[in-house]
This record gives sequence, structure tokens and C-alpha cells, in this order.
Amino acid sequence: MERGRIVVRFLTAGETHGPQLTAIIEGVPSNVVLDIEAVNEQLARRQKGYGRGKRMQIERDVVEIVGGVRHGKTTGAPIALVVHNRDWKNWSAIMGASPVEETHETKRRVHRPRPGHADLSGGIKYNQRDLRNVLERSSARETTVRVAVGAIARQLLAVFGVELVGYVKQIAEVVVSDASLQLPLQTMREVTEQSPVRVADAEAQQRMVARIDTAKSEGDTLGGVVETVVTGLPIGLGSHVQWDRKLDGRIAQAVVSIQAFKGVEFGLGFATAMQPGSYVHDPIYFDEAQGFHRLTNRSGGFEGGMTTGAPLVVRGVMKPISTLYKPLASVDIDTKEAYTAQVERSDTCAVPAASVIMENVIAWEVAVAWNEKFGGDSLEEMQRNVEAYYAQVQKY
Repeated sequence: MERGRIVVRFLTAGETHGPQLTAIIEGVPSNVVLDIEAVNEQLARRQKGYGRGKRMQIERDVVEIVGGVRHGKTTGAPIALVVHNRDWKNWSAIMGASPVEETHETKRRVHRPRPGHADLSGGIKYNQRDLRNVLERSSARETTVRVAVGAIARQLLAVFGVELVGYVKQIAEVVVSDASLQLPLQTMREVTEQSPVRVADAEAQQRMVARIDTAKSEGDTLGGVVETVVTGLPIGLGSHVQWDRKLDGRIAQAVVSIQAFKGVEFGLGFATAMQPGSYVHDPIYFDEAQGFHRLTNRSGGFEGGMTTGAPLVVRGVMKPISTLYKPLASVDIDTKEAYTAQVERSDTCAVPAASVIMENVIAWEVAVAWNEKFGGDSLEEMQRNVEAYYAQVQKY
């Protein structure tokens, strides 16, 4: 990054069974009102969903802001977040930073890698003979603080009328009806928040719950597809001028970085391969009342890596969780003999939670693009920049 440029970024640290998860956010302008309970609400949403494992009964994630916020407003300094692990008391000897006598109880060593996890590749890459040193950081527990970071980003976006809604489209082979996806977004938000699988289709919900029950009884896991819609964006976030400034590309990378996510699409997505160009693209219209506008949104709100002013429609696919209670074949890294993989505590289905995670990682990427476009060390400066740009767009 260039010196002197306002950089928006964050780093996370911590392990799944460590004392805490930590994030440091840099570049949020000053004077943004932050509601810590709104952050905790996002953390609570992440922990819900039918098919979650026993850890969700142990943890009640809440965030502590330990820097960068004073009296409810950001100061412009880096924001430091902490989420304590309540289960730490049971792991302090195993996961402590100080040297200990290496016994089975103090190590809980993992030496049979789990297929589908980072265990074997990470163990070889970092030369670790205890694969716990890999799985502790590669665990999806890390998404806790990424959700907290996204929850702060969406509070900045909300000042400018940008909203996000996420929900589940599919679990295993059960797909929601097209009619259930046509609800107004506010209604969709309210209805899916009450659903244990985050859908607005009662019949599909019943089938999804039954499918999860079956998988759990068989010691298996399930994946699915989640969707996020972002509204209230102007034309022109992101850029076409360099590959790494395309906002859809950044969002795609962020979504696939979520543990167990294996694909992402925008708008019609992969279905465009089966359609002629006359159906795939969104014709442009103009009138004095609306200015430039589209009657369709097949592109999912993107052209040339930039927002079109239409809602962003992003879909992500989550594979079934890799830890199975009927473990797959593996090899002991010590003896090189065939064994079944070791089992760590796991969920049967985390797709409903994944929809919340995807919402918040997208919120972060949109906020970064917003900051790049409108800048400002303070919220007031950013607001002036936004107003000037909207006036420019209106005159175009």
C-alpha cells in the first residue's frame, strides 16, 4: 500500500481452543457511532441454526472493544476487538503458551489428519508433527471475529443507507421455492430470522430439518448454498482499471476464504453458460425521473468489476463439513499405517450460520470499496464526498 493513502484493513489472531480471538481494524473514519450490541447480535446470529454442534451450547460469543472507540464513537485510531473463548478453562493446559511436560493430556496431539481439512497440507508446509498446531488456527472458529469486523463495517454502511440481507437457498438436495425468494427484502429478513435453517419456505424448512436429522443419525454432514443481497449502493464502487480493484473479484476471494466454501457466483452466475447473450445482459434505459437504470439485474449488480447501482446478489456454496462422526480413511503421520481420521467436535450442518458469515465478509469488502471511493478521516468528510459524488451522478 502507498504511504499516505488511507488504508482499510484488518488482521485476526487466535486459535479455536485458545483464550480469545482478536481483530485489529485500521482505517475506519472517526465519529462513526458504534453499537456494540449490534455487533453482538451478529455474533449471536452466527451461532444459531439447526444442525450446529455442542460447542454452540458452550460459547455465548460477545465482543469486547479494547481500542479505537470512546464513548460510543470511533476515534480514527485502530479498533481492537476481543472475543473470549468460554471453553478456555478446559484447554488452558493443552493450548497454553508456556512450555509444559509433554503428556497425552497436555498435548491432545493429532497425528491422523482429517480429509478435507488443512491438517496434512499445513503440517507438511509448517513442519509440524502435531497437527493440532494447524487445525487450531484453520478452524472456522476464526470466522467469529470476521463476523464482528463485518458487523462494524455494516454500521458504517448503514449511515449511507446500505443494507445487507442473507439467507439459505439450499441444503443438500433440498432447494427453496422460487416464490419464497420474491419476498420484499425486509420481509425476507424478518421471516428467515425466525427460521432454524434461515429460509422463507415452510415446506423446504421441514424437509431440510428432516434431512439434517438423517445425516446426523448416519454420522454424516451436509452442505448447501447461501445468498446475500446488498442494497443502497451507488454506481461505481470498485474499478475496471486493474484486476485487483474489481469489487466482484474481491468479494469472490472473501467468500471463498470462508472455511468450507468452494464456489461463488453473482446474479445469474453459472447459469449464464446456458443462455444467449440477449438474455444474460441488462439493457440500459434513461428517463428524467430515474436517470440511467435497468429493468433487470441478471449481472447481480456488477459490470466491469464495478457496481451498477442495482442490488448486489451474491451466492456461495458451502461443502459438507469435513469432520465426520463416521471418519474417513487416513494415514498416521508417525507410523504411515492406514487409520481412520481423528474426530474433533463438529456440526452436522452449518449452512444457516454460513449465511451470516458470508453477509459480514461481504459487508467488509463493500465498506473497503466505499472508503476507497469516498475517503475521509472523519465521517463528516466522507459524507461530504458522498454528497458531491451523488450530485455528479445526477448531472451525468
